[in-house]
Amino acid sequence: MMEIYSASDNCPLQAQKTTQKPQITVYEGNISPLLTSTAYFLGYHFLLPFFFGQIQILGQEHIPTTGPVILAPTHRARWDALLLAYAAGRYVTGRDLQFMVTVDECQGLQGWFVRRMGGFPVDTKRPAIATLRHAVEVLQQGKMLVIYPEGNIFRDGKVHTLKPGISRLALSAESYQPGLGVKILPVGINYSEPYPSWGADVTINIGPAINVNDYTIGKAKQNAKQLTEDLTRSLQNLSSPELTVSHHAFAEIPNS
Repeated sequence: MMEIYSASDNCPLQAQKTTQKPQITVYEGNISPLLTSTAYFLGYHFLLPFFFGQIQILGQEHIPTTGPVILAPTHRARWDALLLAYAAGRYVTGRDLQFMVTVDECQGLQGWFVRRMGGFPVDTKRPAIATLRHAVEVLQQGKMLVIYPEGNIFRDGKVHTLKPGISRLALSAESYQPGLGVKILPVGINYSEPYPSWGADVTINIGPAINVNDYTIGKAKQNAKQLTEDLTRSLQNLSSPELTVSHHAFAEIPNS
């Protein structure tokens, strides 16, 4: 039985149930392997190393190389998506990332590229069931899905209130297919300046994965709340300016 919960704060925690596996028709057929490969190559080897002064990646040992993963990063700049692919994409894990993005980010020329590189839009005010089902199917296929749990870009360095949709979505996927093994990977992205300019430094802190199956016993609403609270704490720790690196494996990529 399929249960999809609303990703919006304005919608009650209600389940819409079906007895058959949903038919997904949300943009996946538009993904361009050629464009994706080219973008990864140019971004990894040229654009990001040229633009940033130093890119420091901590905690790559926490990234699962198999199974369904939701990357849950803080959202600090438009560069975030490229940096996530740089830190956890095909050159690190052998897998590409798919992104759940706002409708506004899928407009015009930018939207054309976003859709063909694995992005698909969600209306955060009125999320369509088809979009949420597509996100669940991405996880069922054992892929890596990026969802920004804060919803918007915040440049003050603080972790803002997380949207409940990410926890509900993860729990829906796990409950529909017990033993699926969904993991949520918290990621803190920290820039040396609020609006990154040429030569700015960035640190990407990847925390231990949260096992969604640990939150499937008991009432769904309480489980989603607890999962959101635990994810919030993880992101706060990863965004702390006092974070030390002595116990992490890290990659440091200077400007070449």
